[in-house]
Amino acid sequence: MKYIEIDSGSGFCFGVVNAIKKAEEALSEGQELDCLGDIVHNGQEVNRLEDKGLKTINHTDYFSLKKGRRVLLRAHGEPPAIYEYAQKENIEIVDATCPVVLQLQKKIRNKYENLKALEVQIVIFGKPGHAEVVGLMGQTNDTAIVIENKDDLRKIDFSKGVCLFSQTTKSVDEFNQIVELIKNSLADSLVFEHYDTICRQVSNRIPNIKDFVKNFDLVLFVSGKKSSNGKVLYEECKKVNANTIMVADESELPIDLIQKAERIGICGATSTPRWLMEKIEHQIKNLE
Repeated sequence: MKYIEIDSGSGFCFGVVNAIKKAEEALSEGQELDCLGDIVHNGQEVNRLEDKGLKTINHTDYFSLKKGRRVLLRAHGEPPAIYEYAQKENIEIVDATCPVVLQLQKKIRNKYENLKALEVQIVIFGKPGHAEVVGLMGQTNDTAIVIENKDDLRKIDFSKGVCLFSQTTKSVDEFNQIVELIKNSLADSLVFEHYDTICRQVSNRIPNIKDFVKNFDLVLFVSGKKSSNGKVLYEECKKVNANTIMVADESELPIDLIQKAERIGICGATSTPRWLMEKIEHQIKNLE
């Protein structure tokens, strides 16, 4: 009989759990509820909530909504323009912004207001276009500079000061490398402030999941294709265990590899629901 284990540390982070809880509570009241963007980067969980009545809309849809609508803001957070439009059109906001992201937004906004006169550049270490980064950019009226890697440092004007923040789901090691590169490129007389704003609940998953995957001859990493966190964690798993396969759901299971394996590990991203990993475990057991 095969040994199958689900990683106890995988699954939704606090921010996603909170957003889904708020969505389910609002839907239970019987009124319609729109969600601005996918509530989580996992198609199966989005479909589950849409079956309960949640309607996913995009930003173009949002700016055509009128009085009486209820809109859920997901954990990633949104820029000020979203709140301004809601107030103007009397749209009810169900705010599920992750507290960690909300705190970061406030920090960036305060620094932007205080440093604007000094011409200090606000720099965000993150993925351009990512929902969280869009919300962070909005705190600076879209004037912040977004850098994803060391090649993007060319976007910075090193004749001016820098105040650096990070998207909450980035790698701590990569952030520290960026800090050192900027520090070495700036004159000592210029302002350089840097804030490690990475969520430890997310970043700590890397060492934990790497420790988990080394115990198996096949690892099934369950994640939606849109999940940035999923891509990062999958690559980390692959470094430790080359026999790691990413699957979105049970329809993508590598049956031939499963049949050959004796010890199978199942893990996933911060956007992967526990019920989906359990469903995959059940599917594997049915193959025996």
